[in-house]
Amino acid sequence: MPSPGRLACRLRYISLWPLELRVGAVRVTASSPELSATARKATWAGGGLAAILIMPKVKKQPRSRQQRPEGKAPGIRFNTGLGQHVLKNPLIVNSIIEKASLYPTDVVLEVGPGTGNMTVKMLEKVKKVIACELDVKLAGELQKRVQGTPLANKLEIKIGDVLKSDLPFFDACVANLPYQISSPFVFKLLLHRPFFRCAVLMFQREFALRLVAKPGSPLYCRLSVNTQLLARVDHLMKVGKNNFKPPPKVESSVVRIEPRNPPPPINFQEWDGLLRIVFVRKNKTLAAVFNSNAVKKLLEKNYRIHCSQNNLEIPEDFSIGSFIQGILKDTGYAEKRARVMDIDDFISVLHGFNAKGIHFS
Repeated sequence: MPSPGRLACRLRYISLWPLELRVGAVRVTASSPELSATARKATWAGGGLAAILIMPKVKKQPRSRQQRPEGKAPGIRFNTGLGQHVLKNPLIVNSIIEKASLYPTDVVLEVGPGTGNMTVKMLEKVKKVIACELDVKLAGELQKRVQGTPLANKLEIKIGDVLKSDLPFFDACVANLPYQISSPFVFKLLLHRPFFRCAVLMFQREFALRLVAKPGSPLYCRLSVNTQLLARVDHLMKVGKNNFKPPPKVESSVVRIEPRNPPPPINFQEWDGLLRIVFVRKNKTLAAVFNSNAVKKLLEKNYRIHCSQNNLEIPEDFSIGSFIQGILKDTGYAEKRARVMDIDDFISVLHGFNAKGIHFS
C-alpha cells in the first residue's frame, strides 16, 4: 500500500490484488462489505485527496442446464433461411392489426406467426386465429405462450408448408410473411374461395411497391397487373429493418389487399399466359413481341388445337405471323408497349385474340 505522502498528489488509479486497505483503525479487504461488488472500487481519504483502488473483474462460472432458474430458457435461434424475422415493435404490431379492421366474430389466418407477438394481440380481438407455421419449435413456443390462458381455446396451429396445403375458411389474413413465399402466396390467396374480406401483409419493400405500381412506372410488371386485376391494393406503411429480430437485410412495407367480388369474367390462365408473353420485353411494341419465333410456334399450336376441336378448316397458305399481326392491327395495339398499358388494354387484346381462335393456355 502506498504511503499517505505519495497519495498527496494527483488522483491515481491503482490496481491491486489481493486488495487490502487501512483507513485509521478500519481494515478493508476484497471480502469486506465496504467494497461494492458492482463498482469494484474503494475510496481512501488521505491529505484531502482520494485514491481509487480497482479490483479485477471476477468471471461468473457458467451454470449447467440443471442450475438454470425455471422459466429462463435459452434464447430461440431464428432460421433466417426460412424468413424468420420476428416483428418486435409493439407499436407497428398494433398498427397492422388496427388497419385490418378486425371484428369480434372474425376468423383470422396468420402465416408465419413466429413467437406470437401479433398472434396474441389478435386473439384478444377476434373469435379465432388459425396460425400456419412451418417450424415445429416456433409452433411449440407459440403454444406455450397461450397455454393455461383463455386465449388458448381461440388458437388453432397448423404445422406445415402453407403453399402445399388447402387454405381454411377465414375472414381476414394478417401476417408477417416469409418473404421468399410472397408471390406464390399472394396468388394462392387471391384465387382462394370463398372470398375473404381483406389481407394486411408484410412484404419486402420492393415487392410491395411492385404490387401497387401503375402503368409507366419502372416497377410496373406482370405481378402488378395480375394483382390489380383480382384485387384492390394499397400501400399502408413502411417498416424499417431494425423493427425485426433478427433484422433482415432489406426494408419492408405493409400492404392491404381487398379481393374484387365478384372477380372479372376472365379465364385467369389465359390472362396470365398473355401477360407472360408481353412482359418478357415490356419496352417493345406488341408487334415486335409477337413476332418472336417461339411465341408464333406456341400460338400456332394452340390455334390448330382450337380449329381441330371446333371442326374449323385451316387454309393451306396459312401464316400464323400474318394472322397475329392482323389481329393486333385490327385491335389498334400493334404499336402499344406493355409497360404503359392498363388492365382495360390487356383485356381488349385478350378478347381480340380469343375472338379469332387464338388462346394462351
